Amino acid sequence: MPVSSTLLETPLVGWHAAHGGRMVDFAGWRMPVQYASIVEEHLATRRAAGVFDVSHMGRLTIGGAGAVDWLESLLTRRVSGIEIGRVRYTLVTSDAGDRPVVLDDALVSRDTDAPDGTARLALVVNASNRERVVAWLTSRLPRTGVTFADRTFETAMIAVQGPLAMTAVCGLCKPADATRIQSLGNYRATSAVVAGHPAAVSRTGYTGEDGVELVVDAGAAVSLWEAMYAAGESLGMRACGLGARDTLRLEAGMPLYGHELREETDPSAIGLDLAVNLEGRSFPGASHYAALRNHPSGRVRVGLRFDSKRSAREGDAVMLGERQVGVVTSGSFAPTLGTAIAMAMVDRDAAAPGTILDGVIRDTRQPATVTPLPFYQRDKQRA
Repeated sequence: MPVSSTLLETPLVGWHAAHGGRMVDFAGWRMPVQYASIVEEHLATRRAAGVFDVSHMGRLTIGGAGAVDWLESLLTRRVSGIEIGRVRYTLVTSDAGDRPVVLDDALVSRDTDAPDGTARLALVVNASNRERVVAWLTSRLPRTGVTFADRTFETAMIAVQGPLAMTAVCGLCKPADATRIQSLGNYRATSAVVAGHPAAVSRTGYTGEDGVELVVDAGAAVSLWEAMYAAGESLGMRACGLGARDTLRLEAGMPLYGHELREETDPSAIGLDLAVNLEGRSFPGASHYAALRNHPSGRVRVGLRFDSKRSAREGDAVMLGERQVGVVTSGSFAPTLGTAIAMAMVDRDAAAPGTILDGVIRDTRQPATVTPLPFYQRDKQRA
């Protein structure tokens, strides 16, 4: 499929094209889906390191005396009391319609406070939902006390993932900065100078591997990327596209907006209770999600592990005998595991681990076993 010239582009698009990236339209952005082989890129990330351009993701900043209270009233995860350097996974919900909807999932973090003592926070959202999240938040912005900016186009974001990712990143830092990065806990953030460029550094990940995300000024993106690639190549690092990012997150059992997570999703049904703090809070849809948690119904998210390499795709039916009990939300061959896997939403009476179901793959039934998520965990895999 040809890529439209009207697509948005990250500061690294020239590098991707020059190095064999197969460019596609992803959420309105011109992005590399792969360079040579999705499987090779996937396995390089599991065994050594992968470097990903994730600059298409939305990067929003919030500041001012009222910033914490404002976000506290809008996000499903508690923001009040968030520590400097803490990152939290949250949902952005809207109650503008007949019933609340999930606009996106996001990461919220608290940066070093401003010189006047007021809070500075950051929100990272999906590329496909950035515009509507910005529109929704802007519509709820108070007249005073809160500043809000979309800095997506002023900055770039690079994810470095894999068992040797920290070695590669810290090798580009002076000792003090390397120590600061190495000491980061999971879902923490700091600042450091990497390859000579000031960067916001977070340790969250979306692959099931260790690593960090680096946010730098857009003008520094190519220099940082090339330094990272040069430093990591001898370690086995590969530049990775969106294809490997998707197979990695599937093995790690991580939901993706538009697949496992949708506007109408009950967060509890897909295992996201941790992202919704209900006690003593009021945010768009809070009472609706509390009712769902107290009276669960409908389908739930499960993992399916097939006994072959033939993978199911989104929308494929899931059967128990002659009854359709669910639908596949994401599916692929899992390079690390050597078999096909999927996530699906299935009826609760068919969701017990060990249950044998059938995925209908191109009109052929293929047996699959309901498997606890995640499919892959690095600590257990390497134990």
